[in-house]
Amino acid sequence: MRVMVLVKATEDSEKDFVPTPETTAMMEAMGKFNDELRNAGILLAADGLKPSSAGKRVAFDGPGRTVIDGPFAETRELVAGFWLWEVKDMDEAVAWVKRCPNPMPGPSEIEIRPLYEMADWQ
Repeated sequence: MRVMVLVKATEDSEKDFVPTPETTAMMEAMGKFNDELRNAGILLAADGLKPSSAGKRVAFDGPGRTVIDGPFAETRELVAGFWLWEVKDMDEAVAWVKRCPNPMPGPSEIEIRPLYEMADWQ
């Protein structure tokens, strides 16, 4: 099963990235974790996202389209990064997330969502 693993944004992740000894250590730890995922054959894709101030949203209402510039409110509803994994089941995904280093300097959350597969539509 494929899952999208979403690193939820925080106030820190919504600021521009500033290299410090702490952020460098976090990035190194995350790099090692990504190597473990890759070596286990689980990692399909991964990346971090720039703050929402660099993003845009397009709101749809019938035929109308409205472009909304970032930054976006409700930081806790935003995504700071993601992985796409191939795992045998949700339990395996949870076990891997529990091994993940904290992706933020303070409290943070990671959400796991299964992707629809062709078999789901039949």
